[in-house]
Amino acid sequence: MQSIKLSILTLTAILAFSCKNEAQTNPKQEAIKNAAPVEVKMTKHEARAYFASGCFWCVESIYESVNGVKEVISGYSGGHTKNPTYKASNTGKTGHAESVEVIYDPTKINFETLVDVYFGSQDPTQVNGQGPDHGSQYRSIIFYQNEIQKEIILKKKSDLEKTLNRKVDAEIYPFQKFWKAEAYHQDYKKHHPDNGYIQNVSIPRLNAFKAKFPQLLK
Repeated sequence: MQSIKLSILTLTAILAFSCKNEAQTNPKQEAIKNAAPVEVKMTKHEARAYFASGCFWCVESIYESVNGVKEVISGYSGGHTKNPTYKASNTGKTGHAESVEVIYDPTKINFETLVDVYFGSQDPTQVNGQGPDHGSQYRSIIFYQNEIQKEIILKKKSDLEKTLNRKVDAEIYPFQKFWKAEAYHQDYKKHHPDNGYIQNVSIPRLNAFKAKFPQLLK
């Protein structure tokens, strides 16, 4: 009887694992990960880069503090659905992660430095989330628009893994499209400085970044 129970438990575990893997290998999502990157038009003084690193309220304020960054917009990217919303992305079924669009002056800061900001302002080893936020919508992703950017990201990630002697969890995606988030998410820290999450998560994360990279600040 004991062996029968053990067999049932083992089979249940195998089925659960299979279902989980099936959910994680959505064909539409795999197509996004394997697509050719879309390159956003840039000018001498304006370019755009895209990052996902946990709650976009936090990431937005970090990049806005960096010299050479003109503007940062919160939104969604990396998924397989159109017109994602905050509510939809929170289900984890759209494939999107909370992301930011960083508009910067390439004569003042380059993409390589923006990647340094990315890795230096988070726990790069945390899986499927950042800080207290957990789930695929909070996973870490760096988006590349061309092969040069891809090579920069791959080298930075590899070097960091060697330094930490641990796996860096950030995913690397070809950029496809950025969907701007709802208006109330934009400049959230600025408009809601007394919010509990801002006080206890966003501001400490921002201050930790500032202490680490004082030479990059405005």
